[in-house]
Amino acid sequence: MNTPEWLKPGLLGVGVGAVALAITGFTWGGWVTGTKAEVMATNLAKAEVLAVLVPICIEQSRLDPQSIATLAVLKDTSRYQRNDILMEAGWATMPGSNEPNSNVARACMDQLATLF
Repeated sequence: MNTPEWLKPGLLGVGVGAVALAITGFTWGGWVTGTKAEVMATNLAKAEVLAVLVPICIEQSRLDPQSIATLAVLKDTSRYQRNDILMEAGWATMPGSNEPNSNVARACMDQLATLF
């Protein structure tokens, strides 16, 4: 079987071009794999949910009759213990839930930290 003389360089060009296109696309073109896209979507969804839940936590802190005392305790404790105190106060327990959410507590604490 006789193959055309141009076939080998043509196939080599196609292969090199495909590799160059893939490198360019993933490096500068913004292409991502399916797994990375899922991770990015999950992180974005978690951030958006926190953005909605933190104002509820702040409002629960305002409605709590013990809020001034709790804020004073939060001010005097270390940064690592503040989330636990906030969860014990019930501010990070969302309506319809029985358990406090540590991610909400952490984000809420970041917002409340501006108060002191």
